[in-house]
Amino acid sequence: MSMRYFKLLDDMSSPSRWFLDEATNPQGQEIDDIWQFADGCPVQVAEERLRIPVYHPGAPLEFSVTSVGNAPIVHQRVANIFTKLAPDAVQVIPVDVDGQAEPYCILVVTKIIQCIDDQQSAEVSYWKPEDGRPEKTGFYRSIYDMRIDPTKVGDAKVFRTWGWTRAIVVSEDIKDALEHAGVTGTKFEEVTGPSSVTPEEREHSRKLRALYERTGTARESFWRTLGTLDEEAIIPIVVGGGWPARRQVWRVIRRPEGRTLFVTDGLSDFYVAREEPSVGFGLELALETDEPVADVASCWQQLLLEHIGNELAEHEGVREKVRTGLLSMEVDGQRMPETLLTKDGRVGVLLGMETPTLPAHFTMPDGEVRLVTVKALMPAELTYLLSHGKNGREELIRRFNERGPSHLSRAWRQPVV
Repeated sequence: MSMRYFKLLDDMSSPSRWFLDEATNPQGQEIDDIWQFADGCPVQVAEERLRIPVYHPGAPLEFSVTSVGNAPIVHQRVANIFTKLAPDAVQVIPVDVDGQAEPYCILVVTKIIQCIDDQQSAEVSYWKPEDGRPEKTGFYRSIYDMRIDPTKVGDAKVFRTWGWTRAIVVSEDIKDALEHAGVTGTKFEEVTGPSSVTPEEREHSRKLRALYERTGTARESFWRTLGTLDEEAIIPIVVGGGWPARRQVWRVIRRPEGRTLFVTDGLSDFYVAREEPSVGFGLELALETDEPVADVASCWQQLLLEHIGNELAEHEGVREKVRTGLLSMEVDGQRMPETLLTKDGRVGVLLGMETPTLPAHFTMPDGEVRLVTVKALMPAELTYLLSHGKNGREELIRRFNERGPSHLSRAWRQPVV
């Protein structure tokens, strides 16, 4: 009987789980190459012990994968299982996980095997020269319901797959050992045997991918007209929630004069439940700052966009007001700068201010989308606005314009009232 193999995944099903950020040095500075732990080869161990920040607090897991660098962060007892069953295929690097007294490690899988079975997999695609990414040409661009050829694996018990190194594959005995030990955070998908995807499921998946590409490609082209799209500053994607295509994405655009523009990248997605072209909510959020940003994935600007985006997703009436005019609102101030917090721990924002440096709308293949600016308000400005209503809002905007650039969000500035 052929050996069975399984893709080892980070189980995302728990709503209360933690999410871990990329490795840093002890001082909290991101290391040069966060992808090295997923390259499928040994890494040079740093002299300083690496630190793993917690991106989103929650229940600790014994197996987690960082969302960008794809580095498995495991409890020491998980590492022990791998070093016992596959000592020649892993490297264990002790790390300090913020807030954890328990021992954790980065588990580096040091083998790559070319074994993906294109014919048995439900669907595969490759990067092509015309895609404009020469460093990726010839490698897999996407794989749906991956299958491998076990005859090409030999006696390997854990490895990454050539051309698609994000996948970690383990043998059945490692899977059984992890399950027997009750390791938290793991999920397994078999990659041997015939594909379980029906022709109907395959067509459904193909249709959704075409819609994702249709909206994503058009929106990315627009982002590139605003500045330099930061390819390395990738903010973890959140799957689920009330956004149209049930994926929450943020992008970072570098602008002139050292400014950084944070944008939502999914509020104008198609509605996945309808499986038809659309521009979703018909808007995207944009927050621009000229303050230094050390870590775009966990900075307050990105967090503020996340809070606002979720508020809009949950309240249709608020969305409709934002699509057509100005709106002030308050959101949760957790993990935000103290200078922005009201006495109730909230942060006030003004949405939809016009600015000559950003277009108010952009056109997608399936409709027009409003680009809604986000202006973080100082507590005194929010109080003034709430006290004076529409006239107070217009006066604030006038004063913002006097001091210009009016739409920039800053945590460290004097209020205009």
